[in-house]
Amino acid sequence: MPALDDVSFTIEPEEIVAVVGPSGCGKSTLLGIVAGLLPPTTGAVYFEGQGRPGAPPTATVFQEFALFPWRTVRKNVELGLEELGLPAAERAARARHYLAMAELEGFEDKYPHQLSGGMRQRVGIARALAVDPAVLLMDEPFSALDAQTRTLMMEELLGIWERTRTSIAYVTHNIQEAVYMADRVVVLSRRPGRVLDVVQSGLPRPRVEAQTSAPAFLDAADHIWGLIRSQARSAILDSAE
Repeated sequence: MPALDDVSFTIEPEEIVAVVGPSGCGKSTLLGIVAGLLPPTTGAVYFEGQGRPGAPPTATVFQEFALFPWRTVRKNVELGLEELGLPAAERAARARHYLAMAELEGFEDKYPHQLSGGMRQRVGIARALAVDPAVLLMDEPFSALDAQTRTLMMEELLGIWERTRTSIAYVTHNIQEAVYMADRVVVLSRRPGRVLDVVQSGLPRPRVEAQTSAPAFLDAADHIWGLIRSQARSAILDSAE
């Protein structure tokens, strides 16, 4: 069963691009291909001036917290650095830097079960950023959090992005979240996923919560919802035939 069909778009340096679409349209599959976790049956992912064949320069923040419960916060952040073969002193220095950026100072020796959900996801973000990826991949990173924590984590992630300027590919079901976080939003069709449109958010940075009532925000969100709603109606009609 094909999950994606002729999907093509770019992510520029220092840009956040969100990917939205109906449930089952292949968003997570697309992210897995970009991460090098899934081999595409056709096509390829290109990193201009980055990486080597078979090893795209990415790091992923997963929907689940995906932390090793037997490793401390610091050791979880150092995991990717160990895979890179960095010496212990450099691993420790990088871990301290990104844990401080994620406001986790004082929790370095705690274990995942001792942290809140939001703090665990911040560990995942720090771990991903510590390897200095060309593109940070995020697969619905805040979907497991309550609404209040989710809003706070969005603000914190944007604050971290302002300091690192790492390019981000951000998959979410939440249209308002996509418009608020991203510079551009790629809208996929129902399965097999195709690019219906690439929508500019039209919001200046840095982002502030008051922008969610701005005409540019509302127009972009309404346009994206219209595209996704039309796909849902099409699916209902197809199933009725």
